[in-house]
Amino acid sequence: MNKKLFFILGLILMVSLQGVAQTQSGQNPEVVVLQVKTENPAQAAGPIRRSPAMAPSVSLEDHTLYFNTPCDGCTLQLINEDGDVEVDVVIPEGTTTLTLPFYLEGEFLIQIIRGRYCFYGFIEL
Repeated sequence: MNKKLFFILGLILMVSLQGVAQTQSGQNPEVVVLQVKTENPAQAAGPIRRSPAMAPSVSLEDHTLYFNTPCDGCTLQLINEDGDVEVDVVIPEGTTTLTLPFYLEGEFLIQIIRGRYCFYGFIEL
């Protein structure tokens, strides 16, 4: 019963936070679809038995990244089409938005690294 209650409360919190991010911008930022992999498979001792506690939820509008769920202390990387790292920052505690450099244009691989997990997807700037 406690697991179900925790799951329902988590869903409610995610929906609430997403609504706050949308209200702050005045628009509906595009949700970034993230997948997960182990950041360094060699570090993993055997198969991953459980998925990470909660995958980050992020949205993008123009050059503003909205963190719909906390990503405190995670590493954010943007990698260009040539495989070069354009942005590599640790997300400060309490960060809800992050403005990306305006000179960045094109498609980028976005990675949010939390411990040994890497959440990744693609964004267009």
